[in-house]
Amino acid sequence: MVYPERFSNLPEYAFPRLRTLLDSHAPGGEPIAMTIGEPRHAMPDFVGQVLAENLVDFGKYPTNEGSAALLGAISGWIGRRYGVEVGPDRIMALNGTREGLFNAAIALCPETKNGKRPAILIPNPFYQVYAVAAATVGAEPIFVPARAETNFLPDYASLPPEVLDRVTIAYLCSPSNPQGAVAPRDYLAELLALAEKHDFIVFADECYSEIWRTEPPPGALEVAAAEGHDPERVAVFHSLSKRSNLPGLRSGFVASGPENVRQIRQLRAYAGAPLPLPLQAVSARVWADEAHVEANRALYAEKYEIAAEVFSGLQGFGLPEGGFFLWLPVDDGEAAALKLWRETGVRVLPGAYLARDVNGENPGKGYIRVALVAPKEETQRGLITLRDCIYV
Repeated sequence: MVYPERFSNLPEYAFPRLRTLLDSHAPGGEPIAMTIGEPRHAMPDFVGQVLAENLVDFGKYPTNEGSAALLGAISGWIGRRYGVEVGPDRIMALNGTREGLFNAAIALCPETKNGKRPAILIPNPFYQVYAVAAATVGAEPIFVPARAETNFLPDYASLPPEVLDRVTIAYLCSPSNPQGAVAPRDYLAELLALAEKHDFIVFADECYSEIWRTEPPPGALEVAAAEGHDPERVAVFHSLSKRSNLPGLRSGFVASGPENVRQIRQLRAYAGAPLPLPLQAVSARVWADEAHVEANRALYAEKYEIAAEVFSGLQGFGLPEGGFFLWLPVDDGEAAALKLWRETGVRVLPGAYLARDVNGENPGKGYIRVALVAPKEETQRGLITLRDCIYV
């Protein structure tokens, strides 16, 4: 049997690599998991009731694009959050945004661009599905470093024009995973202008948009509307996993121009699985409620304050503007993660596992990613233990 080689250069996924690094060693104390970004705050208290009220709909095939109630709720939320009118024909419900970030590339990336192999821009470090999507469509992944000197955002405009002319999709995560950087309005405006000039689509991964420290992050949809760009120029992806502590619901959405969404829906009709109707009913209710989102954000604010106190004075430390990860500078991320585990039982993720080596350099090598998802007391204990082991 002949297997395609397009996935052969993909590195092993981050968490199997972490198990290989750590699991042959005994923890040096009671284990504290600070690796996976799985929210552990309480989900909205009405979820069970709404699900129970709609159990009978498990007996029906769900609508492909999302029910009218769900699409209406999402449209209403976009309007309230970003001040942009996006009709239901420009939205599709997702089984989590990982599905959408992957399948939208299949639906929207052409086989060639200007007669050449297409290219897809990816920030480095990055969410691994971006690279798998590029490999699936046969595009060349262009990994652009997102380092401190560029405010942890990729400088796509620095690429040569001949590269940009091959680009079909540019992924951007804001607030970013893992660094927590927020793309300001002028950055988004410049990226959208670049996309117009070189004819590509911005895939804006905004899954962490509702967890922020000082002010709500701007969204690509609102900037595109304000700048007068064609709505087909941008596709945004949102999720209830982080916003509402519902990672197991597997519910999100993509919003774009009507033609982009038509093509994404068409792919789903042939090769995807729509969200079950009872889960759509839950999702509609969750998108319509902001009280639980504000309470959730307040809990993260408390943990930001703890982190600021624990790491006060640490050179290179900065609080993230959004999201729930700390991106902590170390000499070597793998060595630091192994030392922490063997000496204390605190488990973190080496930054290099979230990035790709390019020209012999890995922009994540000198960092560890630390998730602030555990209860406040456990988070505080873990951060103090980490500080005393690595930095004192």
